[in-house]
Amino acid sequence: MLPSASLLEIRGLCRSGKDGNGRLLDDVSLEIRESERVAIAGPSGAGKTVLLRSMVFLDPIDRGEIRWRGFRLQHSQVPGFRREAMYLHQRPSLGEETVEATMRQPFSFEVHRDRRFDRGRILAWLGQLGRDETFMEKELRDLSGGEIQIAALVRALQLAPTLLLLDEPTASLDGATAAAVENLLNGWVSESPGRAMVWVGHDATQARRMTDRSIVLRDGKVVGA
Repeated sequence: MLPSASLLEIRGLCRSGKDGNGRLLDDVSLEIRESERVAIAGPSGAGKTVLLRSMVFLDPIDRGEIRWRGFRLQHSQVPGFRREAMYLHQRPSLGEETVEATMRQPFSFEVHRDRRFDRGRILAWLGQLGRDETFMEKELRDLSGGEIQIAALVRALQLAPTLLLLDEPTASLDGATAAAVENLLNGWVSESPGRAMVWVGHDATQARRMTDRSIVLRDGKVVGA
């Protein structure tokens, strides 16, 4: 079997804390390959969220480089890159409209103009997560934290990214819904060759269940893999 191709490669990533004090990320290097499911593990404050955000240029970096499919990314390429690699915050902010409005919103952006809103597929995913068609009519301000996570996940999946960076994706969900999210994500990875995901979470048992290997951070450094 041929080895899987490289998707995202981080080389010597460094980021300082506020006012230049200390290192939030200290010479971090790692690689995510096609079809991989990778956990980023470590104690609170290790730099896991900072790393995920830096991977997609949501946080600035002081030094290092980020490569996508073997090529170093330039500033002008970042919008197209974020179409392929998407970060989901554990407490996403989606605005104040209805669920359906926030699902449709990405298709108004130039980077997604070649894609089409598929309400039927969204309803199928929501059904897997225990939500029916009335969920689409809800105002975002009326949703629970877990329901916001569901809406954000489905909104990302509809855009067919290649890589998902998931920050505590089931933190606000009950056990049954968390299990449904796990099944949905496993199906998403396997349904299209080359898709991959990076998983950050505090439940070590869940992380082992959902991923193929782990990268361990401590004090902003990779200390194990």
